Amino acid sequence: MALVDFSAPTGEFSADPYPTYTQLRAAGPVHKITGSNGQPLWLVVGYEEARLALGHPVLCKNPSVYGDLDKAVFGATSTNMLESDPPHHSRLRKLISREFTPRRVEALRPRVQEVTDGLLDAMEADPARAGDLIPALALPVPMTVICELLGVPGLDRDQFHAWSSEIVSASVGSAEKLVPVFQAMTAYLVGLLADKTKNPGDDLLSALIRTRDEDGDSLSSDELVGMAYLLLLAGHETTVNLISNGVRALLAHPEQLAALRADFDGLLDGAVEEMLRYDGPVENATIRFAAGDLVLGGVTIEAGASVVVSLASGDRDGTRFPEPDTFDIRRAAQGHLAFGHGIHFCLGAPLARMEARIAVRSLLERFPDLAADPAAGPPEWIEGTLIRGVTRLPVRW
Repeated sequence: MALVDFSAPTGEFSADPYPTYTQLRAAGPVHKITGSNGQPLWLVVGYEEARLALGHPVLCKNPSVYGDLDKAVFGATSTNMLESDPPHHSRLRKLISREFTPRRVEALRPRVQEVTDGLLDAMEADPARAGDLIPALALPVPMTVICELLGVPGLDRDQFHAWSSEIVSASVGSAEKLVPVFQAMTAYLVGLLADKTKNPGDDLLSALIRTRDEDGDSLSSDELVGMAYLLLLAGHETTVNLISNGVRALLAHPEQLAALRADFDGLLDGAVEEMLRYDGPVENATIRFAAGDLVLGGVTIEAGASVVVSLASGDRDGTRFPEPDTFDIRRAAQGHLAFGHGIHFCLGAPLARMEARIAVRSLLERFPDLAADPAAGPPEWIEGTLIRGVTRLPVRW
């Protein structure tokens, strides 16, 4: 396969990467491309091949073992489930699953609604009746909820979001540039956990600090930092863009918006799944490393190679989703890859779905005339190819 250069995505690609992914899928489900560091890597663009890759035991996640990244550079933040493999991953997931239960998530429903209603009250009281929906609603809903769930209501949210935005906007292969960010975030989380250890509460971080399984296993200090990092970052960045991308899609498809308004009870759950499939918040999964040779999509991927799975491309694969470029909230979108697949399937998916359903429904019920702001100018896209979304979403209500 010839190399495809994705090392410097253009503004056109950032605005709409889907035609490029369509062209790649037409040529084959797996391609060798050039990463942002100038090194080759494999990009998986077909749906079935993406599912296979996401769950393939030969494709590993721990960069200190299979890649060229030095864990010491990134501190304890790299000691998390997303960047680990069995049996270490299985152990970490087991310990957090004991505390991150469906009951704990469901118990948050009234609080999610309360936070949402308070933000909508502020929007309604704004005499301008216009503004950026991201700081007004899409960001503070998941940020407030994850901070309260973890027990860090006093978190410096602006600082943490600034760090996380730098991390998620980095291109594949450019993580070395983030060393100061990771160092600052690690120091911050170490202090936060020390305070939580001295002053425990009825919250998820306190539970994780004291949790033990039947064998007496518990999370180490580094693992607690890694878990706090992953839960705080993934617990808000993805949902921010799920909400904002979903609202953008609805505003761009007025017939779908009208249908949803007419039948929230019947269509809301499916609408959120279609938002996830059509323009989900994670464009490409975090990098994997081939621990051995494997054949995927008719292509041999050599041991030691880096592999990126395009969730966005897989979810627009017409062999799995007919008329994939059509936004249809009545579609059976189940089976999409927005939350991943296999052992790394997003643990927070139920919380993200709940937050999106409450935020979108409450927003549309409160403001029947919600519309994109025609004077706002073109969208500004999040840099990089990890997170799919805009930096601002100007609307009128």
